[in-house]
Amino acid sequence: MSRPCPICKTRESMTDFRPFCSKRCADIDLGRWFKGSYAIPTEEPAPEGSLIDPRPQAAND
Repeated sequence: MSRPCPICKTRESMTDFRPFCSKRCADIDLGRWFKGSYAIPTEEPAPEGSLIDPRPQAAND
C-alpha cells in the first residue's frame, strides 16, 4: 500500500524519491527545510542573570 506524496498528494511514486512522487516534489520539500518553513517549537530558557522573572504572574498581582 503506497502513501500519497506529501507535497502534491498524488498516489504515483517512484522508488528513487520515496516518499515523494518525483525529484521536483523532493526539491520543494528540501527548499522548505532550508527556508525554515518546518520548525520544531521550543521554549528557550532566559539567559542567566537576566532581569526577567521566569515565574508566571498571577492575575491579581
